[in-house]
Amino acid sequence: MSVYLVKGKGWRYDFILKRTRYTETWFETKTKAKQAEAKRREELKNPKPVIVTPTDMAFLELVNRRLDHVKAYNAERHYKEYLYLAKRWINCWQEVECNQITGDMVQEFVLGRKRVSPNTANKDIRYLRSTFNFGKKKKWIKENPTDGIDFFPVEKRIKYVPSSMDIDKVIGIADSDTKDYLCVIRETMARVSEVNRLVWGDITFDDRSLVLYTRKKKGGHLTPRKIPMTNKLYDVLWRRYLGRDTTKPWVFWHQFVSSKTKEEKVGPYSERKRIMKTLCQKAGVRYFRFHALRHSGASVMDNNNVSLGAIQRILGHENRTTTEIYLHSLGESERKAIEVFENARKISHTDSHTHEPGVVLH
Repeated sequence: MSVYLVKGKGWRYDFILKRTRYTETWFETKTKAKQAEAKRREELKNPKPVIVTPTDMAFLELVNRRLDHVKAYNAERHYKEYLYLAKRWINCWQEVECNQITGDMVQEFVLGRKRVSPNTANKDIRYLRSTFNFGKKKKWIKENPTDGIDFFPVEKRIKYVPSSMDIDKVIGIADSDTKDYLCVIRETMARVSEVNRLVWGDITFDDRSLVLYTRKKKGGHLTPRKIPMTNKLYDVLWRRYLGRDTTKPWVFWHQFVSSKTKEEKVGPYSERKRIMKTLCQKAGVRYFRFHALRHSGASVMDNNNVSLGAIQRILGHENRTTTEIYLHSLGESERKAIEVFENARKISHTDSHTHEPGVVLH
C-alpha cells in the first residue's frame, strides 16, 4: 500500500518508481495523501522541460545584438561610431565565443590601438566594456574580459574655442543657406543633430522660441527643450519661413542619392562634416568644427555672469559637470584671486625691506 496512516502524525504516501523512492508525509486525510501521490506520479511521468539559461554566445552575435540596441535607443551618430569600432573587433574575434575572449586578448588589442593614440585605445576599451556588460545584463554571458583593464593616461589640453571675430569670418564667406545654418547653430548653441532635426512645427514666432530635440539622455529618449530666440535668430528663421517650400517640413533639407538604394531622395541632413574645413581654410582662420560654436556661446555667457544653471538648460546637459567643461573663459573670480596673490606678494616684499635684520621698530 502506497498510502497509509501513522498514528499521532497523519497520512503519508510512499512509492518506488524506477528504483527511486518518493515519499511525502503528514497529510490530514487519506484523500489528500492520495491526491498528492497522483500529482507526483503525473509530474514524474510528464516532466517539464528544463529551461537552460545560455551562458555564452558567439562574439559576432553579441556585437550585432548590441548594435541593434544602440540603433534603436541612441542617436544615429553614436550608432555610426559604434559600428566603426565594431568592424575592427570583428576582424579579430569573428569566429570566437565570448567566453574564449580573455583579458589578455583584449589588453593586447588595445595596446595595438594605443599606437594610434591613447584616446583611440580608451574609446575601444569603453565601447568594448559596454558591449560585454550588455551581454551580462541580458544573461547571455557570464564574464566581461575588459574588467580590470585600465584606461591609458592621456595628455589633456584646453579645447580650442574660436573667437567671435573668427566665427564671423567663417559665416561671412559661406553661401546663403550655409550662412543661415551656421547662424542657427551659433544663436541656439545647439548640437548639429538637433538643428538637422528641426522642423517648422518646432518654431513659435509669437513667443520667439523654438524646441530642440536630443537623444543624448539616459535611455535614449528623444527629449525636448525650449530655447528663446535672439533677434538675429528670429530674423534668420522668419526670412526662411517666408521663403520656405511648404511641402517640406524641415528648416534645413537637401536632395541626395541614397547610399543603399542609389535613388534620389529629399530629406534633412544627417551630417555636414566637410563644410567647416573648407570654410576655415577660405577664411584664413584656425580650423574648428560645429561643436566649437556651443563652447564659444557657453564661454560668452559665463564671462558675462550668466548662471551655470541657465547655461546648463540652454545646452541641454544632464549634469553640471558636463556644462563646466564648456566654460573656457577666465572668470572674474579667478582674475580677482590672482590680483590678491600679486598684491600679497608686493606687501610681503615691502615688509621684508622695511624690517631689516638688527633693527628694532617701536
